[in-house]
Amino acid sequence: MRILLTNDDGIFAPGLAALERALKSLGDVSVVAPSTEQSGVGHAITFLTPLTAKEVFDGDRRRGWAVDGSPADAVKLGITEFCPTRPDLVVSGINAGLNAGINVLYSGTVAAAIEGAFFGITSLAVSLEWDEHANFDRAAEIGLDVIRGLLARRPAAGSLFNINIPTRSLTGPVDLRVVPMSVARYGEAFERRVDPRGRAYYWATNEPPPPPSPHESDVTALAAGKVTLTPLDYDLTHRGGLDDLAAGPWKIG
Repeated sequence: MRILLTNDDGIFAPGLAALERALKSLGDVSVVAPSTEQSGVGHAITFLTPLTAKEVFDGDRRRGWAVDGSPADAVKLGITEFCPTRPDLVVSGINAGLNAGINVLYSGTVAAAIEGAFFGITSLAVSLEWDEHANFDRAAEIGLDVIRGLLARRPAAGSLFNINIPTRSLTGPVDLRVVPMSVARYGEAFERRVDPRGRAYYWATNEPPPPPSPHESDVTALAAGKVTLTPLDYDLTHRGGLDDLAAGPWKIG
């Protein structure tokens, strides 16, 4: 199996290195990742300026390609320029911090997996709850088990999945939940501060937290310490509204 591995935390991130080591048991891994952290850039791409990339080494060991661009840029270049052959699987992560709920829409980690799915390649995003002393190796073991289980189910080419791992699952029993993405609004507050020159600036606080919900989702399952798996779809068409909009005459002009 040929695997393209990327992330949004940058090519030197420990989560990327841990996942690379784990994925080698599945096949040949090519690493193409942003040269610097790109958290929260969503599905941004570079097209007004040229992209640069360089090979990165750790001593004599070749790490991969560092792309001076977004996670989506890295996947595009990886598939079209740097992978020896077209990959069978695109994996993005391990991200330092969960990508659940509406954060999926902002996430560079998830966007990289979406880009892989655009190419018709089965793609996954893997994220670990933030911890300053995160055990990425254990998280990679869990992520690998989930990936093996997914591949055993032979998903259709271009399938897209989001995996989130809470820190509680790293030291205790691992319980997987297949759940939908939460769309509850949260994280709308900013803290107003003043800089030394007297100018106001604003810092996002991620408050308030997601509201409680009677329905299980990635957010509620993660709060209960469960590993979550969510199938995603990048088609944003509201199909329920197509017929209503198409009905009746439209008078334009």
